[in-house]
Amino acid sequence: MKILIIQTAFIGDVILATGVAESIHACDPSMQIDFLLRKGNQALLSNHPFIHEVLIWDKRENKIANLFKLIRRIRQSKYDYVINLHRFASSGLITALSGAKQTIGFDKNPLSVFFTKKYPHQIGRKGEIFQHETDRNYSLIKDIIGADKKLPRLYPSSQDFENIRSYQQVPYICMAPSSVWYTKQWPEAKWVELIHLIPENFTIYLLGAPSDKVLCERIVQQAKRTNIASLCGQLSFLESAALMQKAKMNYVNDSAPMHMASSMNAPVTAIYCSTIPEFGFGPLSDQSHIAEVQEDLPCRPCGLHGYKACSKGHFNCANLIDTKIMLETTLHTHIKIS
Repeated sequence: MKILIIQTAFIGDVILATGVAESIHACDPSMQIDFLLRKGNQALLSNHPFIHEVLIWDKRENKIANLFKLIRRIRQSKYDYVINLHRFASSGLITALSGAKQTIGFDKNPLSVFFTKKYPHQIGRKGEIFQHETDRNYSLIKDIIGADKKLPRLYPSSQDFENIRSYQQVPYICMAPSSVWYTKQWPEAKWVELIHLIPENFTIYLLGAPSDKVLCERIVQQAKRTNIASLCGQLSFLESAALMQKAKMNYVNDSAPMHMASSMNAPVTAIYCSTIPEFGFGPLSDQSHIAEVQEDLPCRPCGLHGYKACSKGHFNCANLIDTKIMLETTLHTHIKIS
């Protein structure tokens, strides 16, 4: 049986989608699982033992021509199932024209009317008991495989682990201070404040993409400690995941590094500013913690995704998070506050 999983959104979405591949493989290891994602994210699935082929859609250049070229290729592959985890029209078109025996996706996709089966995708609201995105994804395959849900997972290679070994000679903490969206990003000054509370026997590594280098170098300069380093742009996706695995704690925004930590079952503290855990994209590690403002702000959440600025001008959802309490409640026996 041949199955194609589609998730052409962002890094975190692809990581969460690996739980579907894990669940399918657990049900029947003989199933051929292919995965379609956007160009730039393919390195996430390097070395993945259960994924037969990674299909790549280049959205940046010749987007439409590449789309129809991709559809032709998918039709030639004659899939039994196409499982579309993406909720937008482009992936809906791929699914509808795939020629697969069964096409399955979420009812929020504008072209879901052409799918064989469609399922609800419901985002939680503040204070509600919520469903995680991995559960929503699993709902698409539950009737097919009849097996338990598996969690997302990435597979750094032995070389990836070897490449980061030199950083692991001392106790360390990882921080990923950046986010694509301003209102999802804990302020620079708060990161510095947190760093100042962490005892000197812990080395701190700042993680991020090359575009995060300037921000992280500013944080390093303001931190004024010897055992801190910015590794932005120096590590691959999978090397970063490998480094996070053995960290005493990983401090992250509600962003891709949170899902990276979850994929390695690494200890993680997820900082929520304008968004809320009830949306269903929270951390999944055994040692997971949520840091968010304790005051009931009427403007929070201001939307499902982040924004380029706080519409109220105060950004209290981020600035009012108690840094010291966050440290005490997440590191437990690793760090004691004097």
